[in-house]
Amino acid sequence: MATTQTARGSQALSREELLALPAAIDLDTANRALSVGRSTGYSLAKRGEYPVKVLRLGKAYRVVTADLLRLLGLEGETA
Repeated sequence: MATTQTARGSQALSREELLALPAAIDLDTANRALSVGRSTGYSLAKRGEYPVKVLRLGKAYRVVTADLLRLLGLEGETA
């Protein structure tokens, strides 16, 4: 699977990797998919301003993959 390099050096997710994600993902993975830095992503989630709905489960943040794929225009596609 091909990945692309982001400005900060972390690997962005390819289309194939995005479509293979489980139903809910951790915030770090969602940040990679959106090319958002870790600090920025957590700050947005904490303020309720993340671009998709974020679920708070105890101390962990989770993002519903279907919402993320919809935002990225990949809804309904298959790997």
